[in-house]
Amino acid sequence: MSELSAASGSVRKLWPTETIKFRDHMLRLDKVSRRMRFAHSVSDDFICDYAERMNELGGVVYAYIEDDDVRAVAELRKLGDVWGQEAEAAFSVEPTHQDMGIGSALMGRIIRAARNRGVKRLFMSCLPENNRMQSIACKYEAELTFEPGEVMGEIVPQDPNYFSVIAEALEDRVGYILAVLDLPERISRAA
Repeated sequence: MSELSAASGSVRKLWPTETIKFRDHMLRLDKVSRRMRFAHSVSDDFICDYAERMNELGGVVYAYIEDDDVRAVAELRKLGDVWGQEAEAAFSVEPTHQDMGIGSALMGRIIRAARNRGVKRLFMSCLPENNRMQSIACKYEAELTFEPGEVMGEIVPQDPNYFSVIAEALEDRVGYILAVLDLPERISRAA
């Protein structure tokens, strides 16, 4: 990926069968990274429960995968029961993989996914000290609002078009193939 400056993995959607990869990534986050992601301290039990519900929350999860391990994720969540005018995005990148362009690459995928689902306003919330997230949001022309204890970002995605829909569909096909090819290895490790 040209967006990734020093990374050797790939970005793709996580599929419903990959909940464990999502969970393992979240569990590898250190105390500071967990606080940056959830805006407060969270336990391992909280993370396991959150990961278990990855598919129930009705969203799209993109991941940066390196050597079969998820090292970063971006989540797009609808606000309400169906995709509508507004959605929210959340990100986490393991400390060893920060400052490599991974968050920016994930942000691009999330904005395109929101665009293709008809989202008109994409929101992000982060702590005031989360300068990395604010920097990435600014790269994508987010309007930042600073409030006590929180920074809100808002991005207005373009309307979907043929090219944005086809690009996501083609990436999904490749991502699905990669996930299927990885399945035998995951099965043998579990045995």
